[in-house]
Formats: sequence, structure tokens, C-alpha cells
Amino acid sequence: MRRAVIALSVWLAAGPGVAQGQPRLPRETFDVIPPSVRVEGRRGTMQIAQSGCRVGPTHWARRRIVDVAVQEWGVFGFQTIDLRGLRERRLPEGVVPEALNPALEASEQDRVIRAVGRWEHTPSLAATIAGYWSATPDGAGVLARQNRQWRRGEGEINWVEPWSAAFISWVMCEAGLGEMDQFERDISHRVYIDQAIRARDGERPKAAYVAHDRGEVPIRPGDLLCNSRGGVDYRSLADRRPDLGRYAGTHCDVVVRIEGDTVAVIGGNVLNGVSLSLLPLAPTAGGYPAVVSADELDEARTIFAHLSLQADPVEDTALDASPTIRALNR
Repeated sequence: MRRAVIALSVWLAAGPGVAQGQPRLPRETFDVIPPSVRVEGRRGTMQIAQSGCRVGPTHWARRRIVDVAVQEWGVFGFQTIDLRGLRERRLPEGVVPEALNPALEASEQDRVIRAVGRWEHTPSLAATIAGYWSATPDGAGVLARQNRQWRRGEGEINWVEPWSAAFISWVMCEAGLGEMDQFERDISHRVYIDQAIRARDGERPKAAYVAHDRGEVPIRPGDLLCNSRGGVDYRSLADRRPDLGRYAGTHCDVVVRIEGDTVAVIGGNVLNGVSLSLLPLAPTAGGYPAVVSADELDEARTIFAHLSLQADPVEDTALDASPTIRALNR
């Protein structure tokens, strides 16, 4: 992660406290339509103005998925979380734990090691997160509920629904997987996880992702790593299969970099922002390296589904070559 750390240092040099975030690159440099352009109106009256997606072939989507996710990480202030079980975790000079978020437990504060991000209740980010919802079929309903919440309250108002699946859906929408047969965008991760499991069974031949168990295939940038949450304890695809089509608490992140015993992933609504997490890898019996499970490391994420993108491979260090990081390192 050396070059990524260099990029983070540039932004932390501006001073302690909440990171300002990296402005999106001009479209002539990196052609991404900002999510905020997909909505109109202010908080309390915001509406979806554009719900369409880019459509392209699955086979060239991998690098664009990484590049789009990395740019959003920058917009949210490059917040980075180390979940590798390190004994020493150091914050940037001048940043005290209380500056992170008083609501977090001390153990959670320790995990924020590189930057203090911008959080979902930040008014200037309202249209950005609303734009993520616009890529999902039920996003208009969520936004209507959020408008009522904004009209009723004052101060720090978070979103009425977790927006991590909306973030992933928008990334795929903007990356070119705009057909539902390619990627079934939804406000719940379990919908596209189930699509990938059915693709594994030969039932979704056009699906961009195919589900695998941990260690079954190599992890590559652009893949999705998914864990259960909220009292659900899936350990493998076999655990999910009896529940296909039914709601379950899940979360997925986009793989952006693999090096040695570490995989870097980017996800939405992680510590209330778009964050990069560092996850530990370990060999598996007769398979490929996989993310360490909670059975092996306390509080680790147990990945039950590795969604492998059916696209041409890119270099494992794809994050380093993304337009956002290259712009910082100039």
C-alpha cells in the first residue's frame, strides 16, 4: 500500500480533524458522472432526476469498477481502516481519538489508522449519497423517507437505511454493468449475491459475477467480498443457499488491491462513509489465499461469498494506477 499511503499523507498534511476530501477529477480526465447530478432539490425536497446506467460489455469492466470506487473513497476523505489484527495502530500526528467520532467504541477508534473521513450526515454529501440510491429500483422510496427525516429534524441526521448496497449498485451502474441481467442493483446486498450464486448454478448466464467459497478462486481487483451481519452467521455459499430470495443482513466491498498477505477493499457506509479496509489474507488448504475468518482472528470479517467478476484481469495493484491516486502523486 506504499503509494496509497503517500497519497493519504498529502491530504493529512492539511491539518488534523476531518479530511476535506478529494474533488472529483474533471470528466475529460476521468469520465464519471457525479452521483449528485442524478438528483435535484435540497434536503427535504430532494428527488431522483436520473436513474439510467451506463451499459457496456462485462469483460472490460474490471478496471473501471476499481477506478470509480477509488474516486469515491477520495471524495469521502480517504478514510482507511486496518482490520489485520495489528498490535500497534497509530493515528496521524495531531489527530486525537475523540476527533474521530465520540459515538465509536475505543476499539473502533483504534482501527482508523490513516485518515478521518467525511461522514454521511455531512450536508454537502447529501446529494452524493442520494445519487447512490438513484441506481436502485427502490431508491425513490428511500429518498422520500429521508426527506421526511430531514424535514422533521435538525443537526446531524444520518440516512434512514444503510446505503452500502446502494453504493455498490451505483459503482456498477457507472462502471458499465447497467443491465440487470449483468448486475441486479438493489438496496440490499443479498439480491446480487443471490444472482451470483444462481450464476454459479448456471441459472444466470449473463451475470457479471459468479459466487465462490473463500479460497476457491484467486481474489482479483474488481471482485466483491461479502460477509453476513446483523445476527446472521453465514460461513459459506451452502449456508446461504437455503435462504435464496429471502432477506438477510449482508455487506460487500470492492477489491481494489492485493499484495502479500493483505487485500484492500472499498465499501460504502463503513464507519459512516466510503472507506478503504485492509483485510488479512492467509493460505487455505488446497486453495488460494483467502481473507482470515473470525474463527482465526477476533473481530475479523468472515467472508462467506467471493463474487468473481467475469472480466479480463488487471494488475493486483490496480488502486495505485487509478486516476485519483495518480493525480495525488504528481
